[in-house]
Amino acid sequence: MMRFLLVAVFTLLAWFAQAAVDTFEFDSEEQRQRYYQLGQELRCPMCQNQNIADSDAPIAADLRREVYRLLQEDKSDSEITDYMVQRYGDFVRYRPPLNAQTLVLWIGPGVLLLAGFAILGVMVRRRRKALAGEVHDLSDDDQQRLQSLLKKRASDD
Repeated sequence: MMRFLLVAVFTLLAWFAQAAVDTFEFDSEEQRQRYYQLGQELRCPMCQNQNIADSDAPIAADLRREVYRLLQEDKSDSEITDYMVQRYGDFVRYRPPLNAQTLVLWIGPGVLLLAGFAILGVMVRRRRKALAGEVHDLSDDDQQRLQSLLKKRASDD
């Protein structure tokens, strides 16, 4: 039992060691800020919902090293972003540009929202028609009884 616990503990320690923090030496504070800004703006291709700064995926670590290398070569932010887009496509950007390939990303949510409201409107209209039809389908006696109950309730309020 003790051996099993030791193996489990060492396995966990090895797993945590893999999630090491990147340590880079920057020439200036401005360069460090640019590195962190780019890390927030670029999406991890593996995780797809995390930026490369927050992701522990190996590809994200590679991208962080690549961003650092390009910063050391005095590349501009747009040159670094263009390089990443060239390798991974517009998906690597959290805010992809509006073009024919990304049009669905930009207008898709609005179209789905409008479609949802349209479907809701149709359902409400059908429901109102169904309820209105039920009232008119009442016999004369039932309609008089309904009217008297409604008047009684109105006078109680």
